[in-house]
Amino acid sequence: MLSESCVKLGTSRSVIRELFEFGKQRAAIVGADNVFDFSIGNPSVAPPKEVNETAVDILNNSDPVAIHGYTSANGDIAVRQALAESVNKRFASNYTADNFYISTGAAGALCSAIKGLCCLGDEFVVFAPYFPEYKVFIEAMGGKMALVPADIDTFQINFDAFVSTINDKTKAVIINSPNNPSGAVYSRETIKQLADILRDKSNEYGQPIYLITDEPYREIAYNGVEIPWVPDFYDYTIVCYSYSKSLSLPGERIGYVLVPDSCNKEEPVYAAVTGAARAIGHVNAPSLFQRVCARCADMTADISIYETNRNILLEGLRSFGYHCVEPGGTFYLFPRTLEADDIAFCERAKQYDLLIVPGVGFGCPGHTRISYCVPTERIERALPVFKKLAESYR
Repeated sequence: MLSESCVKLGTSRSVIRELFEFGKQRAAIVGADNVFDFSIGNPSVAPPKEVNETAVDILNNSDPVAIHGYTSANGDIAVRQALAESVNKRFASNYTADNFYISTGAAGALCSAIKGLCCLGDEFVVFAPYFPEYKVFIEAMGGKMALVPADIDTFQINFDAFVSTINDKTKAVIINSPNNPSGAVYSRETIKQLADILRDKSNEYGQPIYLITDEPYREIAYNGVEIPWVPDFYDYTIVCYSYSKSLSLPGERIGYVLVPDSCNKEEPVYAAVTGAARAIGHVNAPSLFQRVCARCADMTADISIYETNRNILLEGLRSFGYHCVEPGGTFYLFPRTLEADDIAFCERAKQYDLLIVPGVGFGCPGHTRISYCVPTERIERALPVFKKLAESYR
């Protein structure tokens, strides 16, 4: 007998990946320029030039045995110290190398954090709309996902629903801000209210409820919107981060788990995270790009391109009658669909070779995710197609 859950995961792609593959098939038939693929969140902006220059410099001026060899499981000590200094400079904190675990991207960070916290049957609260892999990660670690429905008018936290969801089995809460798929940024007031509730409930149940903040889009924010530093608000916060989006390096798989000292007060959380990573087969994150990201940690790709794309798309869709909450960050727009059945809406869009993702998979039916990390000209050429789709409902 095999693991039925693993067989199911291995034989069925996510809706996002299915659309991406469908787009490649259609491109072979009608031409790539005639397929408007907004399905996948693969950065379309090149990394800063310093990334390649740094990689070449490291390769040319370092011991090749060391560069291509193992690092410590939790990451090269110099890399972790450099990341601590970068974070401290930005957030007026005092972390050290020993607070950082270098992971294989945000997915590796999340899996290590969830597994490190989870005992069989523990619940992890997630807020809709949410990244669908959270459910996969939580259930694979023996936990249960508890979903809080969305506030579709703002995409801030639905606190009434949250308070009724949390209970004595709640081990942790996962937040994602800026949010995939809505682009919403949780305000300072939202984070403060969340922290107050978690403190009260931790005291009530006599055990800490942890807060995992998933932040791969931290730097992709617009119009000077504030991205609150969550550990400033709540002691039991674990930060999961990735350089996939900020430096446009999704394939290099470098991220980290940051466990502040305040999180270790009652239980050895950092040790649990490192042990969890070991248990799921993590040896060390890619050695070369650990060092590259450490030296480029204060840089970002040119996110102004994403802001341009957002503005063009948002203005266009609103003029066609789509209801869109303005995203404060990321490179996603999450408008309401023009019929209640978002799957049917996205299937109709496919008739125009317009590939957008149903919101139901993100826990938020009646919406669709549009990934605008694409060339700007694709958005400009797609606007008449979005208009035709809207007109088909009139």
